[in-house]
Amino acid sequence: MASYVVRYGIMRFLGLFSARGNDVYARGQQVIIRSNRGLELGEILAASNEASESQLKEAPGGQVLRQQTPQDSNELAHIHSKERNEFDISRQHVARLGLDMQLVDLEHIFGGERVVVYYLSEDRIDFRELVKALAAEFQTRIEMRQIGVRDEAKLLADYGDCGKPVCCNTHLQEMPPVSMKMAKMQKATLDPTKISGRCGRLKCCLRYEFDTYEELQKEMPPIGSDVVTNIGRARVLGQEILSQQLLISTEDNRRVLVNVSDVLTVLKRGSGQREYGPREPREEAATGSGDDHKRGGRSERPPRGGQGQPRPPRESDKRRDDRAPKNASEQPPPVEASTTEPPPADPAPSASAQPPVPPSPGDRPPETQE
Repeated sequence: MASYVVRYGIMRFLGLFSARGNDVYARGQQVIIRSNRGLELGEILAASNEASESQLKEAPGGQVLRQQTPQDSNELAHIHSKERNEFDISRQHVARLGLDMQLVDLEHIFGGERVVVYYLSEDRIDFRELVKALAAEFQTRIEMRQIGVRDEAKLLADYGDCGKPVCCNTHLQEMPPVSMKMAKMQKATLDPTKISGRCGRLKCCLRYEFDTYEELQKEMPPIGSDVVTNIGRARVLGQEILSQQLLISTEDNRRVLVNVSDVLTVLKRGSGQREYGPREPREEAATGSGDDHKRGGRSERPPRGGQGQPRPPRESDKRRDDRAPKNASEQPPPVEASTTEPPPADPAPSASAQPPVPPSPGDRPPETQE
């Protein structure tokens, strides 16, 4: 008994279906199948083999009943004509019940066993009243299925940026996880509008070649590694994974593109992160020089409160003001040096005289006159 890989349903399910007796089907034939959902229309993709059986071992299967007949085509067209009306009725019931959900599509199974309603919602919805109303309206079993934005694209999208039908609507059974790391490794543009698919998420095709890129990158020294090549010692600055080439910087600061086979040995493995050139020396303040910083001096800077506004006093300034003399008359007179005769001795201080206040350690000593 032969088995075939069959695609069926508007969600493009894949499964292994066995044929009756000695029936043989060709690729692309439209057939009537019996799945776990009921009687449906399917399309033969290929005869099953070990690879397909290993990949679809958990997918639901069934049996291929017969090839599609003209009567089946007429019945299918009649069902499609009713789906539009059933979708409008479902939306009216959702609006009447005030449910926070968005209907995406509706599928009426070929055999009439059930109607599947696909919807979007951020929260869980209590749709029991909706199911009762739809079951009484359509006289069949109602199945509510919550989907995501990628499944919405699978239902409604047609063609991708490549000009071909979207992958999720042709051959993908499950949505592969895609990350920005895959786009960066393949050096794709990081513009979200160019690497996003019809669903608004990262394109699934970024996943296809990622494993190959990872295998090729393992054979290359990481960025930042110190290597010895045919032209001498150098440091790895970049990688061209598909062409197996390295951008290196030699000891005389030349940047050269070499093949991986030209690397003789790896002296030190880098971290793999892109390195930049040496940092430029920090510029000095516009009103100060480098010598001021070396001497510990303070450069002239505009006040924080804005140009022309004084800086608010700090606690250290208040303590310095308390130590400083209050009046200019209290300052000790400057000492005059003479080369001819020594200064006269000061008379003995009287009891009422006040001794001069010595300068505080924080004040600069007065300069002497020569």
